[in-house]
Amino acid sequence: HQYSIYFSLLMISSDFLIGFSDTLINHGYWGFFIAAFLSATILPFSSEIILSALLVGGASPMLCVLTGTLGNTLGGITCYWLGRVGKLEWVEKYLKIDKSDLTKAQTWTNKWGAFAAFFSFLPFIGDVINVLLGFLRTSFWKVSLFMAIGKFARYFVWMIINYFFIKVRIFPIFYNV
Repeated sequence: HQYSIYFSLLMISSDFLIGFSDTLINHGYWGFFIAAFLSATILPFSSEIILSALLVGGASPMLCVLTGTLGNTLGGITCYWLGRVGKLEWVEKYLKIDKSDLTKAQTWTNKWGAFAAFFSFLPFIGDVINVLLGFLRTSFWKVSLFMAIGKFARYFVWMIINYFFIKVRIFPIFYNV
């Protein structure tokens, strides 16, 4: 009986995700923007499926890349600000980390940590990177810049993968149209 409940919940959530994905695809660029935003937050969602569907449907590849970059970057910035509202005193009090060690970590992060934001597109750890960069008060502008570059690279590479494996016509100038 216990397993049938789990199976039922799995089927309901699967049906929901399929329906939600279809809705996002049907809303074109706006749907992809929402998918990219959600996939960069702590919610488990994949925007690549929506991107592939739009590309196969004939959407502008570069507009998709730019839309995804903007949505995903804004979602990452949301995680950054979630970390930013955390209090450093909590780390000292509850994790028993010395204030001088915390200050050293902040100094190092402010100098080099923003580069880590480039990798914020990675599944699972990307959210953690953004929250930690916010928590350690890393420069917002540096984090945003490297985050946007990483997110752009992610969607650009995915667009190229679609071209080679799904044969989406990314650059119509090279075809006899």
